[in-house]
Amino acid sequence: MNDFDTVIRNIAVYAIPVLFAISLHEAAHGYAARYFGDNTAEKLGRLTANPMRHIDLFGTIILPILLLLSPLNMAFGYAKPVPVDFNRLRNPKKQMGFVAAAGPAANFAMGLGWMLLLVLTIKLGVTERFPIEVCKAGVIANAVMCAFNLIPIPPLDGGRIVTSILPRDLAEKFASIERLGPFIFIGIILLLNTGPFRSFVGALVGFVMMLIELPFLPFLS
Repeated sequence: MNDFDTVIRNIAVYAIPVLFAISLHEAAHGYAARYFGDNTAEKLGRLTANPMRHIDLFGTIILPILLLLSPLNMAFGYAKPVPVDFNRLRNPKKQMGFVAAAGPAANFAMGLGWMLLLVLTIKLGVTERFPIEVCKAGVIANAVMCAFNLIPIPPLDGGRIVTSILPRDLAEKFASIERLGPFIFIGIILLLNTGPFRSFVGALVGFVMMLIELPFLPFLS
């Protein structure tokens, strides 16, 4: 298989897992926000698991393809953020952390789901490589999404979780970084090419992968 065929196959393998990993991550924020009192996403028609409602041309389609083509060879992206008005939450400072954590939690749950599908596919004796690779891609894509978003830097979910637990004065200063969000996101992507930061993210992804695989180890031996 030549390089072009490999690229096309990788895109085909990761397309559905990445689309759902990104879209359901955002939907989870909306459902959590509604649970805690904010129905902004519901009013705007964004409270849905339908990926078509969350697609961002660059973040959902172009960026994942570029990253798969890059030396990083990783599947990552983002969807249109689900609108959340934290001021409408019953306890804004505390509950914003739960709303933020809902996204990575959804990715972790989807990773478990893809892992279950992988085990069932193997145990049922499926020998075709494509469905097996799609299931593996689902585990990897969701582990990456979960780990990446837990990096404790605004505007990532990890940053908002940190904001929710800091004392109010420190929380306000820390949250002010979020206005630089687009530049921070680009900086993080660029830093993935550097040794120390890439090792840190790799270790975080590896830890999430281990947690996802742990319940299924008896069935994989």
